[in-house]
Amino acid sequence: MVAGRTYVARGAKAGKAMLVLSVLSMLPDADVIGFKLGIPYGHPWGHRGATHSLMFALFVGLASYLIAQRLKLPPLRTALFVGITVGTHGLLDALTDGGLGVELLWPFSTQRFFAPWHLIPVAPIGEEMFSARGLYVVAVEAMMFAPLFIFATFPRRKPAALDRSP
Repeated sequence: MVAGRTYVARGAKAGKAMLVLSVLSMLPDADVIGFKLGIPYGHPWGHRGATHSLMFALFVGLASYLIAQRLKLPPLRTALFVGITVGTHGLLDALTDGGLGVELLWPFSTQRFFAPWHLIPVAPIGEEMFSARGLYVVAVEAMMFAPLFIFATFPRRKPAALDRSP
């Protein structure tokens, strides 16, 4: 949401940008469908694998550049915001306290990384998200990211017109 609010300062387009970039921020977690396909968690295409890498974020950013050109949006600005939005997902997952880590450097390395600090509790996957643990994770993340949510959604004042009288 913050990326969308920053991408377009205000107006109807800001809401659309906030929605699109919020959805794209979750794109790396589309890898959970791999569980249904029999792909193990630790596989490069498993959860927190290739789709959580900085290369994947770069690829999505480049694809958004081409799409932005067709939609007559600023292509470089769009690619930067999309790439950063998708890329921060893996970096934030590296701050969690569980799982196998994140393949940030795929395809150059399949090593999984954790940040030195584990500030975010790992969320349960699937139906377990509706458990007490899932509620706890949602509450912690809501408190951690509340300042960003407020920044993104708080109405902004229009600049006052300059008084040019003598």
